[in-house]
Amino acid sequence: MTAAGAPATGLRVPDALPGARILAFGDYQPARVVTNDDLAATMDTDDAWIRSRVGIVERRIAAADETIADMAVHAGGKALAGSGLAPGDIDLVIVATCSAETPLPSHAATVAHRLGITAPGAFDLNAACAGFCYALATASSAIRDGSARNVLVIGAEKMSQWIDWTDRSTAIIFADGAGAAVVTGAQAPGIGPVVWGSAGDLADKIRIEDRASFLVQEGQAVFRWATTAIAPVAAAACEQAGISPQDLAAFVPHQANLRIVESIARRLKATNAVVADDIVHSGNTSAASIPLALARMIERGEVPSGAPALLIGFGAGLTYAAQVIQIP
Repeated sequence: MTAAGAPATGLRVPDALPGARILAFGDYQPARVVTNDDLAATMDTDDAWIRSRVGIVERRIAAADETIADMAVHAGGKALAGSGLAPGDIDLVIVATCSAETPLPSHAATVAHRLGITAPGAFDLNAACAGFCYALATASSAIRDGSARNVLVIGAEKMSQWIDWTDRSTAIIFADGAGAAVVTGAQAPGIGPVVWGSAGDLADKIRIEDRASFLVQEGQAVFRWATTAIAPVAAAACEQAGISPQDLAAFVPHQANLRIVESIARRLKATNAVVADDIVHSGNTSAASIPLALARMIERGEVPSGAPALLIGFGAGLTYAAQVIQIP
């Protein structure tokens, strides 16, 4: 015993694995498609103006009675089926979202129950558009320290319920959907170190003032920040993982705005990577955008299994997070 009365050997910790990897992705989008022409019928805009500024052609919008949990269940169930694991194998569920209808109960607990996952650790995480990368890093850490064996990570958003549909600065951008991944332990790491941070001095550039307000975004300020601050973070994540940007098979940034995506890709010089452009047909789905985009790239056969992909999320907060993964 030490002088303070504590055991000299310290605390016992569970056996852990040196790494974590992704087994499968899953995605879900609502059935309703809203085109630029649809928006032009109700506000002062047109297809050419929207394409020139954000690169979006159409977006998916959830039905009035379709919830974040509904979409998360669809995406999570698809990822779980693709992983080969049973619901009983999952012992932690994380739902990344910033568009909750209500703060209680957590979506994670509800989604786990609906998927037949019994008594997992379950919590929601709000890092806005960086939420999926934050949740993925949290899942990887939980597995590597022995706190979890298999983790279901979901990004799910119903941004449409926080948008003023008469405000063209936001209505043309945001959309709804969900993306998910199943993460498990591995002897060889398949998820690299996370590089994350925030610029709290700019946090008010994307905001919702109170529960009676809609989302407000100072677009030019956010654009300048994203196109200058995010590429170095992406490069740092590659360096932490021990690979060059030229080694990437895929680059999957948050689908904020096509001009932002293309600017970051140019600065990163990931010349051999397929660059996600899901923004064109899905809009900005915040925490759902990265897993949604990558799931669709995998389904279309655009990226090979086992190859490295760089994920980077950034948005309200202003938060950001990036890590290199091995494509399942």
